[in-house]
Amino acid sequence: MQNNANEMAVFNTAIYVRLSKEDIVAAQSGRESNSITNQKQLVLDFLKDKPEFNIVSIRIDDGYTGTNFDRPAFQRMLNDIKAGRINCVVVKDLSRFGREYINSGKYIHRLFPVLGVRLIAINDNIDTITRDESSEFSITLKNLMNDNYSRDISVKVRSQLQVKRKHGDFICPFAPYGYQKCEGNHNRIEPDPYAATVVQDIFNWKIQGMTNNGIAIRLAESGILAPLEYKRHKGEPLFSGFKMKERCEWTAQAVARILTNPIYIGTLRQGLRRRPNYKIKKSIPTEENEWVVIHDAHEPVVTKRTFYLAQKALLIDTRAAPRATTVYPLSGLLECGECGNAVTRSTINNGYKLYSYFRCSVRTKEDRCELKQVPEAQVEAAVLQLLQEHISAVVELDRCLSEIQQVPYQKINVAKCEQRREKLAAEIARYRDLKASLYEDMKEGLISKTDFCDIRGQYDARIADALIAQEQIDRELSIYLSGEQSPNNWMKTFTEHRGLKSLTRAVVLECIEKVVIHKDEKLEIIFEHSEDYARLVSSLQEYAARGILGEAM
Repeated sequence: MQNNANEMAVFNTAIYVRLSKEDIVAAQSGRESNSITNQKQLVLDFLKDKPEFNIVSIRIDDGYTGTNFDRPAFQRMLNDIKAGRINCVVVKDLSRFGREYINSGKYIHRLFPVLGVRLIAINDNIDTITRDESSEFSITLKNLMNDNYSRDISVKVRSQLQVKRKHGDFICPFAPYGYQKCEGNHNRIEPDPYAATVVQDIFNWKIQGMTNNGIAIRLAESGILAPLEYKRHKGEPLFSGFKMKERCEWTAQAVARILTNPIYIGTLRQGLRRRPNYKIKKSIPTEENEWVVIHDAHEPVVTKRTFYLAQKALLIDTRAAPRATTVYPLSGLLECGECGNAVTRSTINNGYKLYSYFRCSVRTKEDRCELKQVPEAQVEAAVLQLLQEHISAVVELDRCLSEIQQVPYQKINVAKCEQRREKLAAEIARYRDLKASLYEDMKEGLISKTDFCDIRGQYDARIADALIAQEQIDRELSIYLSGEQSPNNWMKTFTEHRGLKSLTRAVVLECIEKVVIHKDEKLEIIFEHSEDYARLVSSLQEYAARGILGEAM
């Protein structure tokens, strides 16, 4: 019996050490942090002269929070306990075991006693084998204090991170593909010389008409590493919200994430997701008005114009033919002039050659639109001719502008801006007055509550639109008054294409908003910057009426 008693006095022990995420870089590089080493040494020194403890395992969670127990080493230790291989756990203090009050209490007060597991927290002077009311209270109090500490730290960290976001600091643990962290300041990013050129190619290929899947195929065939593989190649820490494969490949989704990220034009968006509190690991989306957006926060990889054209290409319907990696020049830009629906491209084989034509998508599906099919070659030839004529007209406008005296030109533009602004101000005042009278109308029974809400919403929308228009006019005014002529920089969109010989996807995206096909095969083209064009023609006509154009010429 004495021998059995001695055997029972030996505890199969697991040493558990943990450090939070601030040491994650050391963990990812394969090195243990000094704090982990110190914790281990403290526990080993404590057990050194105590033969009743048989050290079975040392479990380490480096870079894991104590506010939950979803930690790999802790879970392995728990499996050992449930399998009967461990009946004693030793930690430096209770905060290493966990900082979450409820679940820490569940393990210490309920699960461990049922399984016959002894817990020793050295610096807290706690050993559950000598459990009494005083020690129970001490454990509960320390768990509460550890929980409260986590909450306070969480609040302080969130506040500090928000300040850094508003200051324009980059606070993510890793730079997005195409960028790298600056060597002297890890809160700033700069273009990665190699990956930035890949990003530029992705944007250019999209504008030239390639599909996202086509771009992914081309990148893979060119031997260009996917973003996560590139990080592996550079030896950087890997973090991903997506399930990681043994080898990551380029996908259409990965291409789309790059094409839609404004970080490539220097715009830093942070705070898009948040955790409800420090105990919940899963993050949730934040409202857009809560995002922290800093423009020109770092060096862009692509121009704003390139980014805009890529977004336009993504927004319009650009479904490619089966197995095709590019779309046709006019894909997604054609509209039926009879019913307003999309016009699609179809191809038939008449036995000798392929014949491509455009027809209304409604007619194709339901045969109820009057627009008949129109040959693709005919449409493209007409669009090219009309675009060439419009480019010539813009080139002529540019020539006239260069000959106009700048002072009267500036005065007339300022006067026209002020007239437009006054008109908008009157419109805003009118809708505000109408909105103010709505409540009285509802009280008197002239309109229902439902009508009141609907009409008020309409007035609010019109006021908001007018305020946005006013802001645009204010920007134009500041440019005119500063003597710059950048409001007419849009003309370069067309003048750069003088001498155009053929339609390409890039030219179409840059110059054309949409093409409307009518049943008499007449084409109507809405060009980009059509409002700017009309405003400039109106100004030149006014110059001519005042004799300014003649004086300049």
